Amino acid sequence: MTRLLQWHKKIVFLYPGQGSQKVGMGKDLLEQYPPAKKIFEEANDILGFNLSKICLEGPEKELTRTTNLQPALLTVSWILTKLLKEKEVIPQAVAGHSLGEYSAILAAEVVDFPTALKIVKERARLMEEAGKDGKGAMAAVIGLDDGVVVDLCKKIKGVEAVNFNCPGQVVISGDKEKLKVASEELKRVGAKGVIFLSVTGAFHSFMVREAAKKFSSLLDQFPFHDPCCPVVSNVTGEYATSARQIKDNLKLQMDHPVLWEKGMRLLISDGFNIFVEVGPGKVLQGLMRRIDKKVVVSSVDR
Repeated sequence: MTRLLQWHKKIVFLYPGQGSQKVGMGKDLLEQYPPAKKIFEEANDILGFNLSKICLEGPEKELTRTTNLQPALLTVSWILTKLLKEKEVIPQAVAGHSLGEYSAILAAEVVDFPTALKIVKERARLMEEAGKDGKGAMAAVIGLDDGVVVDLCKKIKGVEAVNFNCPGQVVISGDKEKLKVASEELKRVGAKGVIFLSVTGAFHSFMVREAAKKFSSLLDQFPFHDPCCPVVSNVTGEYATSARQIKDNLKLQMDHPVLWEKGMRLLISDGFNIFVEVGPGKVLQGLMRRIDKKVVVSSVDR
C-alpha cells in the first residue's frame, strides 16, 4: 500500500469479472478493515442471503453459482475500492472486464453500492436462467490472431468470437456442441490451445440475447449519474463520460463482445501508465503484461 501511495497520477483501476473468485475472499478485509463488515451486512440485507458466509466458507460450487458469484465479486471489489480511496489512491480512469464493469461504474460514482448490487443481482439472475438448458459454453483460444478466430467462427453457425482480451487470447462463445467443432478447427489452423471455461452459459453471444433484452428494460429503472472519471466501455473500447452513454453501453454488454485489448491500448496511448487490479486474483494483470510490458501493473486483493 505504501508503494501505491508514492505513485504519481494517471492511475487506472481495473476490475475483474467471473473467474477471479476464490473461497476465502474478503477474509483479510473483514479482519483488518472495519467498514468491510458493514458493507457485507448491507449486501446480505439487499440480497436476502448470507453473502459473507459464502465468500468466506464456500463451498466452491456454491460460490461459483452465477447468482452468488456476481454479487460477491462486486462487494469485495467495492470494499477494496473504498480502502484505496481512503488511502488517497484515486483513479483517473476505470475499466472492468464484463461483470467488472459494474464495479468500475460504482468506483466512478455513476451509482451507489445498493444500486449497483441490485443491478448485478438482476443481471446474475437473468444470466443464470439463460444458461439453465446447459447448451451454451465458452472457451479461450490461445495463440491465434484475432482475425483468424473471427473468420473461422463466421464459418460455424452457433459460435461467435466474444472477448478480445490480449494478443493471442480470444474467447469464443455459443452452442456447446458447435464449440467442440470450432475447437478442433482452431487447433487445426494453429491454435496452441482451446480451454473451455467454467461458466454456466454462452455469455456475450446471441444465446443470451433474450436475457439481454429483459435486462435492458430493467436497467432503465435505475438512476445513473455522470461519472467522476472516464469509464472505458467493454462494448466500444472507448471512453464513456456521461450517464446516458454508460447506461446505453451496459444495455449492450451482456450479448456483445468485450473489446478489452482495445480499451487498454486507448488508455496507454493517452498516457495512463499505472494500472491497479482491484479485486481477487491477477487475471487482468496478466492480460496487461501481454498487451504492454512497459506499463506498471499491480493488484490489490486484500
